[in-house]
Amino acid sequence: MNGWRLLLTRPAEECEALAAALAEQEVQSASLPLLAIEPLAETAEQRATILELDRYSAVVVVSKPAARLGLRLVDRYWPQPPFGQPWFSVGAATGAILQDYGLEVTWPEQGDDSEALLAVPRLAEALSKPDPKVLILRGEGGREFFAETLRSRGVQVDILELYRRQRPAYPPGTLLQVVRSQHLNGLVISSGQGLEALRALAAEAWAQLRELPLFVPSPRVAQMARQLGAERVVDCRGAGTTALLAALRETPIPVS
Repeated sequence: MNGWRLLLTRPAEECEALAAALAEQEVQSASLPLLAIEPLAETAEQRATILELDRYSAVVVVSKPAARLGLRLVDRYWPQPPFGQPWFSVGAATGAILQDYGLEVTWPEQGDDSEALLAVPRLAEALSKPDPKVLILRGEGGREFFAETLRSRGVQVDILELYRRQRPAYPPGTLLQVVRSQHLNGLVISSGQGLEALRALAAEAWAQLRELPLFVPSPRVAQMARQLGAERVVDCRGAGTTALLAALRETPIPVS
């Protein structure tokens, strides 16, 4: 895959880890975080929800920040967490955080998006009991499709929002300057919010940047990208490193 030079746009800590993994595969990259994680202040509602954790048929964690922040709350209010309860994550990286904590966690073997998680047999099994209840740990406004799908199936869904994503402030022209100075030939975003931030920061330069291959994590975000005018959208069917590497192998490198 030598020849790819990618712009990474995840929060700074995740950009660093992804850049290291890509470098092992001889993929060059430059980082310009378009989202920053801001934990939300703890509320009485958060405390009440966590204290009733054991009443849920399943707990679903949609991201690494949600896993880390959620486990902090569990530590604070559960001297002995309900380890026998099934937990689920959208991807392997989030699942590993929960697994290291000692929880029983399942994630999709193929893909790491909402659609893949909804197809996991273990989730269906957990929700086959009478009056199933699911708790989703996420950031503000995340994974609405997942929650709505469960509700349409008669599942009671509670949501615990633990953080918000903020857009860092960059001077006008920063995005195009980074792409040109580093001779980048591909853009990587990991969420719909990341895509919106990319488009906003690009401003007038979007007319040029939309011609670059744009690697996105799901069909939903791919559709959003095409609606914004992106010309070469690559759906990785997952936001993880493995999914991105697979997509890079299958995508022709643009001619300089």
